[in-house]
Amino acid sequence: MNNTQKNAARFVDHGENYLELGNGIILQAVRDYRRALKKLVRLPEDEVSKYTKREVERFFRSSLYSAITDIPPEMLIKKLNEEVNDYE
Repeated sequence: MNNTQKNAARFVDHGENYLELGNGIILQAVRDYRRALKKLVRLPEDEVSKYTKREVERFFRSSLYSAITDIPPEMLIKKLNEEVNDYE
């Protein structure tokens, strides 16, 4: 394997790591959003949950989110809200 091939192999390995990191970031945001929505069903005036909901929605609509995934943010927000409403 020549140097170019070694460098390409290293890049691919790192690329997979970045993909996993991006997926992890989105999964954590989804967990946080679900948790906030569920708490707001029980306690609609909970300020921490309102703040979390706003901040996660802001993340979903951000350029960072768009760089990580192709999932349309409004579709994800809608699906998560429907999921929590069905959970009630």
